Amino acid sequence: MSKTAWKAFPYPDPAYVYAGTALKKQWARLHQGDAEPWPSDTGAQAAWRAYHAGEFAKAVELGLKAGNASGTNAANKAAMIHGASVEDDEARKLALFQEIARRCEALQASEPDNANAWYYHGYALGRYSQGISVAKALAEGLGGKVRDSLQKAVELEPRHADAHIALGTWHAEIINKVGAMVGGLTYGAKKDAAEKHFKTALQLNPDSPIAMTEYANGLAMMFGKSRIKEAEQLYARAAQCTPADAMERLDVEAARAEVGG
Repeated sequence: MSKTAWKAFPYPDPAYVYAGTALKKQWARLHQGDAEPWPSDTGAQAAWRAYHAGEFAKAVELGLKAGNASGTNAANKAAMIHGASVEDDEARKLALFQEIARRCEALQASEPDNANAWYYHGYALGRYSQGISVAKALAEGLGGKVRDSLQKAVELEPRHADAHIALGTWHAEIINKVGAMVGGLTYGAKKDAAEKHFKTALQLNPDSPIAMTEYANGLAMMFGKSRIKEAEQLYARAAQCTPADAMERLDVEAARAEVGG
């Protein structure tokens, strides 16, 4: 897929442009979810600036051109968010997630202690699994690969809030698809483990709209109507968040759609 063919980020805003020293000053806030270290390389910095501004195709181009781990992570995250929240063609989504997974596997081989090489791998395979159907993905053995990569990310970086979110979603989706008993016995999916991951993510990154919405989604999948009020409260909180960059804006807009604007 040509990068020039990518759909544009629908909510461009000067507030998401971190020029000059602004990126480093805001780095801790912007990367509270993924725990990505500040890159010394200016090429990687440029890729991350493009990513935060919602210039996802440019971020992929610049990140891969940088030729280092942080640049690759920027490229993968940009492609990941574009595929998950902007691209609407299912075949293109799946192709993007496969590309991300392949790049992550190469980075894992060269830098096995890079937490985001594992996180983006697990995330990409998880999104790919959703695209082909969770049931089919489980039959193909992808469920274990998703879990293993996300757990590796948390082992390498326990404060990786986004990996905790993804692990919570992993447990919730399996339980939703095959039930609590089969999910627990066959895959090790547990409701209490899901909630623990979601709560940990919110403790690590309390202003994260995606932590709130994914927790809400997880509650709906695992408990249905019995905890729908809690889910609605989480969606409402997420809808009121002030986004710091393009990804968070997409998350906030999704939450607003859930609560009716």
